[in-house]
Parts: sequence; C-alpha cells; structure tokens
Amino acid sequence: MNAVSEYSFSMFPNDNFLDFRLFQYGWEECEPLHSFGPFVRNHYLFHYVISGKGILNSTDEAGVTHHHVLGPGQGFLICPGQVNTYCADERQPWKYVWLEFDGLRAADCMEAAGLGQSQPIYRPQGGGGEEVCSRMLYITEHANASPLHLVGHLCLFLDELVRSSASRQERQNSPLRDFYIQEAVTFIQQNYQRDITVEEIAGTCKLNRSYFSKLFKAVIGCTPQEFIIRLRLTKAAEQMRMTGDPIGDIARRCGYPNQLHFSQAFKKRYGLPPREWRKENKPVKRG
Repeated sequence: MNAVSEYSFSMFPNDNFLDFRLFQYGWEECEPLHSFGPFVRNHYLFHYVISGKGILNSTDEAGVTHHHVLGPGQGFLICPGQVNTYCADERQPWKYVWLEFDGLRAADCMEAAGLGQSQPIYRPQGGGGEEVCSRMLYITEHANASPLHLVGHLCLFLDELVRSSASRQERQNSPLRDFYIQEAVTFIQQNYQRDITVEEIAGTCKLNRSYFSKLFKAVIGCTPQEFIIRLRLTKAAEQMRMTGDPIGDIARRCGYPNQLHFSQAFKKRYGLPPREWRKENKPVKRG
C-alpha cells in the first residue's frame, strides 16, 4: 500500500444509539495511486471528494463490478457487504472526507437519497455538496465532542445528503408501517435478554411472520434476527466498558446463556474477543 501524506482518523466513543450510529470518521489527502481494497464493510461508508480525482470499483446487487471516475464535489457510498476498491488518480490524487455509520434509519435515508449498491455515486444539486462536506468536516474536527453532539451532527449530515442528492427519491410516508416497526423495536428492546422468536415479535404487531420479516428488513435494513444480535452485542459492549462485572454474567444478561456463543458473536462483530476488547475500551477517567 502506498504512503498517505496527510490524514485524520477517529473512532466513535459510544455504541448506545440505535437510529443512527457513527463508527469511524476522518479525512485523507492521498498520494498518487494510493488505494484501498478490495474490502467488504460491515456498515455504510460515505466519501466526499474535496479535491483531485479518483476511481471507485464496486459491485452491484447482482455482483457485477462497475467502474466510476469521480472528481471534486462528488461522493460515493459503500454499502454493508459490498465488495469495493478505490484508488487516487496518478496525476491529481484526491483529498476526501469520510464517515462510517449505520443504524435503524440508515438504510431508509440512503434509499431516500437514491443511493445504494446499484447507484453509489452522489451528485449534488444546487450548492448542496458544499454543505454536505461542511457537515462531515465538522464531525472530523470535533472528535472529542460528546457522543450525543456527534450523533446530532450525523443527523444534520444525513438530512443535507438526502435533500441535496440529484438522485433523491420522493417517498410517501407510511404511518402504519412505521407504527408496526416501532412496536416491534420497542418489544425487542424490552425483551432482548430472553430467547425471543420472530413469530413472537410478529405476533405483537398482529402480522404473519413472513410479511413482518419483509417489512422489518425493508425499513430497518436487516432481518429481525440480525437486529436482535446487534442490540444484544451493543448492550453487552456498553456493560463491559462501564462496569467491572464478569463477562459471563454480562453475556447472560444480554441473552447469551452460552458464553462460547457470546464470544464468537462478539468477535465477529467487533473484531476482538470480549476480554481483549474490554482492555482496549476502558472509559477514560477525567478530572
């Protein structure tokens, strides 16, 4: 991998947000032909090109690879599970700012912006691109701000991204659909500690399992089972960071009576076994 002349990189310090969550963010001024990939991401990753040029190679839903050339004022979205490679131009290497995010409403926002695996390129209408860039740079420049402050500015960024996107989709509100999903999410949040089934969740919404599962994935962006796992692991990570309780006890409280299964699921999501992750993520004492 080629060297990078200048960059800034930060990780979000808190997992206790569900609608929208930040993971990592930063900016880079790349050397000629500096590249990343091929990679597959677990979350959404959006880049905005500040200056210079570069190339994105990414797969669509059918697995076909597409070649995109980007310049200043454009952006590109990498979706969870999407294979991608991107590379700086040889003569005019790009500088970009980037955010990695996810959450219950993330897929909904990307759909509203008209962005996805088959349409990963953001092209602003009017002067919207400058505001999108400004919102992103604010987050990278305030990495030490409170998690709530950063999530608030993530929401402002997403709002501007949707409003300024040339591929924006006009969508009709569906209060009944939102009601069903909110009922389901509330039920899961109140019962994630025990062994709950999709049939049980669908029953609280008075919907059959098949229709409920399709509706849930369309709105939230993942299956009910995946959402339950994410919530359990998020809660477990928060307890490991903020308490000194034994990992086995935390696992049981978060719906994992088998500690081995918990360790496997945790490592798959966070990249480290629970004990190692805990050592690296102890809260910093201030004052």
